[in-house]
Amino acid sequence: MRGALSHLSRMSTTSRHVWPCKVSYRRAMPRLIDSHSHLDAREFDADRAHVLTRATAAGVIAQIVPAITAASWPALSTLCAAQPSLHPAYGLHPMFLAAHEPRHLDALEVLLASGAHGVAVGECGLDYFMPDLDRARQQFFFDAQLALAAQCNLPMIVHARRALDAVLAGLRRHPGLRGVVHSFSGSAQQAAQLWDRGFMLGIGGPVTYGRAQRLRGIVARMPLQYLLLETDSPDQPDSDWRGQRNEPARLPRILEEIAALRGQDPEELAAATRDNACRLFGLSGDLR
Repeated sequence: MRGALSHLSRMSTTSRHVWPCKVSYRRAMPRLIDSHSHLDAREFDADRAHVLTRATAAGVIAQIVPAITAASWPALSTLCAAQPSLHPAYGLHPMFLAAHEPRHLDALEVLLASGAHGVAVGECGLDYFMPDLDRARQQFFFDAQLALAAQCNLPMIVHARRALDAVLAGLRRHPGLRGVVHSFSGSAQQAAQLWDRGFMLGIGGPVTYGRAQRLRGIVARMPLQYLLLETDSPDQPDSDWRGQRNEPARLPRILEEIAALRGQDPEELAAATRDNACRLFGLSGDLR
C-alpha cells in the first residue's frame, strides 16, 4: 500500500465506478494471479462479492491478501477460508506502527505455526517516506518478522518505501530468505541486489504512468523469473483508473502495459507470472 493509506483515511469510492473494465483482448482472457490485493479492506465491505465476480470475469484466478495489523488477522482468515481463490499472508505493516505491540510478534509466531494456511509473512517492511514513523521501532518489527519467516520457511511480502537500502541490509542479516518487494520503486542496481537474494519485484499500477520512466525501463529488461503482477487494491490504480478505487479486475491492464513494454505476448507473460507466484507462495499446481 502506498500514500495516505486507504485503510486509515479514505472514504469508499464505490459510487464512482464505471464498469465494465476498459481492458479487452481479442482472444480468451489470460489467467492471472494478483500477488498483492487488500481485498479485506473496508473499502470493499459494501460490494466484496461483486468485486470477486469482476475479478474472476477478468481472468484473475487467485489473489494473495496480506494483513496489515494483528487486529485484521481473524477477519482475513475467515474471508480467505470462505473463498478458495484468496490466500492470506500474516504480518505487521510498518505504516500501522502505532497499532503494533511486541506481544503481536508472539501471536504471529503462534499463528504461523498453527497451520492457518498463511502463504507468506507480510505485509511487513520499512517506510521512510512518512516522517512520523519511528525508524528504530519499524526496524524492530521488521527484523522480528524476518526471523519468523526464516524460522517458518515462508516467503516475505515486503513494503519498502524510500527504504530499499535498509531493507537490503536486513536481508543480508538473514541470508536464505525469499519473497517479493511489493510496488517496487527502486533503482536497477537495487533490483539486481534483490534478485541476487532470491526476491521478486511486485509491479502494479505505477508502471502504467508514462512519467515512471525508471520503473518502466527496469520492467522492460528485467529477468522474467523475478516478475509478479499486483494491483495493491484498493490503492494504486492504473493510469486509466486514476482517482478511483482500485480492484483486482484491473490486473489485465497491468499485464497489457508490461507486455507492451517487453514486446512480449500477454498470454506468455501471464503464464510466466502465474508460475512465479505459484513457486514463491507454494500455490497449487492447478493454478499454473
